[in-house]
Amino acid sequence: MSDQNIVWHETSVTKEERQQRSGAKSCVLWFTGLSGSGKSTLANGINLELFRRNLAGYVLDGDNVRHGLNADLGFSDEDRVENIRRIGEVSKLFVDAGVIVSTAFISPFREDRHLVRERFKEDEFIEIYVECPLHACEERDVKGLYKKAREGMIPNFTGISSPYEPPIQPEITINTDVLSVEEGVLKIVQYLDQHNYIVRQADE
Repeated sequence: MSDQNIVWHETSVTKEERQQRSGAKSCVLWFTGLSGSGKSTLANGINLELFRRNLAGYVLDGDNVRHGLNADLGFSDEDRVENIRRIGEVSKLFVDAGVIVSTAFISPFREDRHLVRERFKEDEFIEIYVECPLHACEERDVKGLYKKAREGMIPNFTGISSPYEPPIQPEITINTDVLSVEEGVLKIVQYLDQHNYIVRQADE
């Protein structure tokens, strides 16, 4: 099918109307960081807080998505690029639906994250750098991945045999080697409150 035969169909309910009903300005919270830095833990912590406030939220987790949507992708640089591109498009659909979506992916390359950011309006993409020293991530290593990577059993492993490019100007930085999960979640919630992403409060 050629591009000229594909036409975008506008919905009968707008994104702004869905946001008004949900009580929040939908956006993507793009968690990026090394494996074991705490991305998924923070993403789920934020999602729980949104749920407590009766707000629409969802978590797209790297491992979970690779069980289905991206099951056909490996971990080469090319597949990593496609992995992030797909997640960016799925996240855009969630934002259009009026949902605050948290994505927990290593997303190691700045250019890929920038390309995703460009798919959103300026205030709809919030990059959260989950900063944690490599040695601390290796000490956690709950999946045993770093050990396997050090032994050469996992090729193209970020931080060991494949590079990670940290954000230059993220909206939020959470150092999980210093802050607790609760402190990290609070910092993100405060950002959302201060920038008027959350209208409805927990007691409403």
